Amino acid sequence: MSKLPIGVFDSGIGGTSIWKEIQALLPKENSIYLADSKNAPYGEKSSEEILGLSIKNTEYLLNHNCKLIVVACNTATTNAIDYLRKTYKVPFIGIEPAIKPAALNSRSKSVGVLATKGTLTSSLFHSTSLNHGEGIEIVEQQGKGLVELIESGEVGNEKTRQLLQEYLRPMLDKGIDYLVLGCTHYPYLIPLLKELLPESVKIIDSGEAVARQTKSILEQHGILNLSKVNGKHQFYTNSNVSVLKRFLDDHRNSVKVAYLDF
Repeated sequence: MSKLPIGVFDSGIGGTSIWKEIQALLPKENSIYLADSKNAPYGEKSSEEILGLSIKNTEYLLNHNCKLIVVACNTATTNAIDYLRKTYKVPFIGIEPAIKPAALNSRSKSVGVLATKGTLTSSLFHSTSLNHGEGIEIVEQQGKGLVELIESGEVGNEKTRQLLQEYLRPMLDKGIDYLVLGCTHYPYLIPLLKELLPESVKIIDSGEAVARQTKSILEQHGILNLSKVNGKHQFYTNSNVSVLKRFLDDHRNSVKVAYLDF
């Protein structure tokens, strides 16, 4: 069972930022990745729609013998992971905005969270904010339109820059010293964010923590791949294959990318 693949799904290419962290930490693991770009962004959909899409993605990955599933989407995690864990037998790894480390380390006592509507309005996000945000002002900002731009491969263009400037302004006005990225698409905006933010503002995403948690859960269940051979990785998208390939260009020799109507 240890040689079976890890399954990863997201509402598009954003979860590849998580996959890269997992692959860097666990290079021997095989993986199957689903990019549900046709239905992106999940953050604009109802909880019922998000749950339905998460079930669909999960069952595809289980039908392909995945031993563990990473829900590489903040919105799907906050709206569906409790149901998935109760319904299916494999372990699930979810993604939550890294509010805790930001709150613990903030000196200004003001932390910005850039996320989708579906994440910011979820009960899980609300409880996380309450649990870790005592004495901290959490400045929430919906990143409307950013996922669509990233899905189109428009990471560094002027429209993206203008949107980010608009979204960062109210957070900077509140004196944030940490910016938490609450969507797995957003790490691809870090180069642009560093241009727009003062050096005093630190950016946090969940990628490394998710990779460490994945390794820990694999070890706990005795299904860590101990092979000496590097893993094989199959990526599927129900949208533009060329855009997904572009985001995986630094791994092009070790991955296969294909269109799948799912």
